[in-house]
Amino acid sequence: MLEFFNMVLHIDKTLGVWVAQYGVWVYLVLFLIVFAETGLVVLPFLPGDSLLFIAGAFGATGHIDPVLMAVLLIVAAITGNTLNYVIGRYIGPRVFSMNLRFLDRGALMRTHAFYEKHGGKTIVMSRFIPVVRTFAPFVAGVADMPMSRFQMFNILGALFWVVSLVAAGYFFGNIPLVREHLNTIVLLGLAAAIVPVVAAGVFKLIKSRRAVRPE
Repeated sequence: MLEFFNMVLHIDKTLGVWVAQYGVWVYLVLFLIVFAETGLVVLPFLPGDSLLFIAGAFGATGHIDPVLMAVLLIVAAITGNTLNYVIGRYIGPRVFSMNLRFLDRGALMRTHAFYEKHGGKTIVMSRFIPVVRTFAPFVAGVADMPMSRFQMFNILGALFWVVSLVAAGYFFGNIPLVREHLNTIVLLGLAAAIVPVVAAGVFKLIKSRRAVRPE
């Protein structure tokens, strides 16, 4: 069992073994990994970006049908996020109705207001940020973000995430230099996704403080 989880966590190095051993069943394996990583808040450590990239690289070699795989992974990403959202929406009201001293009701209201204003962008952008993409749909459910609005950005984010990374893997994943420095490339991509968000947040914070500063 430990060996199985080790293979899953290092799928960028073991996908070839999966393909050789399980054949067409590898589609189900990839589907379940993406579904679990996006759908269960207890599994944020599962591979996401690297899995899509390497899967695209194998699609270019002909070992995997890239179109079928991309469609299945898009479905996995959408349904996983939906499950996560539903869990958050079901648990949220129960948790926040309890008289718990450590529970900040003000924070809940601020979270609700944040998702009303920025929820769509958060759902889409979080797809490209490990760990955050696992918690974003859960928090959206807790914040009671409307289902129709959530699904619109959920589908949009899943399409961008899967198609962009699978396509990147398909066209560049078999270049030795890219393959050898995949972790570095993923980190750079992560930084490219996070830095603008952080910069925008800092800018808004500075702007809001200047606005309330007395003359």
